[in-house]
Amino acid sequence: MLMFLALLSGAGIVAGLTAGLFGVGGGFVVVPALLAVFPFLTDQTDHLMLVAVGTSLATIVVSSACAMTAHARRGAVDFQLLRDWSLWLLVGVGGGLLVASLVDGSELILVFAIGVLLYSVYFLFPDAFQRFKGKLAMPVGPGRALLASALGGFSSLLGIGGGTATVLTMVLCNRPVHQAVATASGVGVLIAIPGAIGFMLLGLGTENLPRGSIGYINVPALLAVAACSLVTAPIGARLAHRLDERQLKRAFGVYLVLVAMAMYAKA
Repeated sequence: MLMFLALLSGAGIVAGLTAGLFGVGGGFVVVPALLAVFPFLTDQTDHLMLVAVGTSLATIVVSSACAMTAHARRGAVDFQLLRDWSLWLLVGVGGGLLVASLVDGSELILVFAIGVLLYSVYFLFPDAFQRFKGKLAMPVGPGRALLASALGGFSSLLGIGGGTATVLTMVLCNRPVHQAVATASGVGVLIAIPGAIGFMLLGLGTENLPRGSIGYINVPALLAVAACSLVTAPIGARLAHRLDERQLKRAFGVYLVLVAMAMYAKA
């Protein structure tokens, strides 16, 4: 149990920093950490990936809300965008939960591996998207509904906050990068709250889950990760306003590729 808490506390520290730095919710860090630790606490079951995703979404509520609050103090959050996207994000999360209820653990791990690999492209080659910067406009009408719904659905399946896609969209549409990162934290909150509630309800009554689980949310893991990310998310937010993120993004992209390979092998 001590090793469990130590590992997840470390994951929480990194998750909080990445939430503040990049606007991502930390799921890329938390889900692999949980999936590595849970088998030592219970018999291997097909439900462990669901618990990892559900718990990750619950931790994102804390890390993203903390990061958003820190950014909001600097006036960087576009709350109008959050209001415009909120309904469609909720629709997407509902679709993601439906898919999660129909697939087994290995299929969900494979989806995670593919999703992480796709997201790594943005972090590994941030300059490749610069040619499109300023040539696009923020989507409205059906385009906004499609983008936000797809973002909510895909993110809820991966246990992430959707920050990467939000930042990319806003930057390509000529929004300041600091505003994009700040607003992405708010998107993470809007995805994580209904997503976490949904995974908790989906898992009620399921047997042979890790000790301390309520549905597909493991409370000890949630507390360990959230407590640490609560401290480090504001630090990441402050650093985001000071550092050149190019090298940090590339390092994080390499990490995502390694995670994708490991998850693919596990699937």
